[in-house]
Amino acid sequence: MATKLNLIVFSIVMLHLLMSVQMHPIHSNKSPAPQPHPPQSQPHHNSSQNGTTEGSLQLRECGPRCGHRCSNTKYKEPCLFFCNKCCTKCLCVPPGTYGNKQVCPCYNNWKTKLGGPKCP
Repeated sequence: MATKLNLIVFSIVMLHLLMSVQMHPIHSNKSPAPQPHPPQSQPHHNSSQNGTTEGSLQLRECGPRCGHRCSNTKYKEPCLFFCNKCCTKCLCVPPGTYGNKQVCPCYNNWKTKLGGPKCP
């Protein structure tokens, strides 16, 4: 019974996300998405910080970083979808599974048309 309920809730959430994406286009003429800044020329002294500052990732690194970022959520598919979309644009993923968005302003400041956070 709990599995059916979880499936129903998940289906409703996914349907809502799909409908909101269709009703509110991702690109808007009013406020374009922030552009990534080129990586800083200073060397990375701590390799664990690589990828947590804006522009410090390569596109191929987005998948594993988002996999970790979304590892604790119940809604992995939408989390991974939006995390990868944000990583592709900003070339960074904040450390940890929640919060810490201040280290990546592009990821933090990209908002939906309604003003909510675009990136998980």
